[in-house]
Amino acid sequence: MSIYDFSAARLGGHDESLGDWRGRVLLVVNTASACGFTPQYAGLEALYEKLEPKGLTVLGFPCNQFGGQEPGSEIEIGAFCQKNYGVTFPMFAKVDVNGANAHPLFKYLTGAKPGFLGTEAIKWNFTKFLIGRDGEPVSRHAPQTKPEELEAPVLKLL
Repeated sequence: MSIYDFSAARLGGHDESLGDWRGRVLLVVNTASACGFTPQYAGLEALYEKLEPKGLTVLGFPCNQFGGQEPGSEIEIGAFCQKNYGVTFPMFAKVDVNGANAHPLFKYLTGAKPGFLGTEAIKWNFTKFLIGRDGEPVSRHAPQTKPEELEAPVLKLL
């Protein structure tokens, strides 16, 4: 199994296979529009713009499970990301990342790359999973990890 075995709904509603990014390095991030880490959208966009031509794709997955910090509709989320941070990387529909209703992609990622002390649960918004060109999870990064800190690990995979 790899990340390519999953699909998810994009903002706007159509399902997209993650296999569409086969052969690229992926950075999968659970996001929120009203979080202390929300300014990381700017860093994620900068990383994407810089390294997308070399093979990086950032994938954003809004989530409202942490403090209700992503309450908006898909239209509101998309408009917020574009207006405030100029986001051009692919954004998906709101998902759960923990619990019984967690999206299968996040069940896979948290099982493959547990967090601190082996816990699988995602602790907060802007947890990041780095995926190699083969579709296998390489590393998990805490919300406090700034996108620019991931440039070196991404470059090693490119």
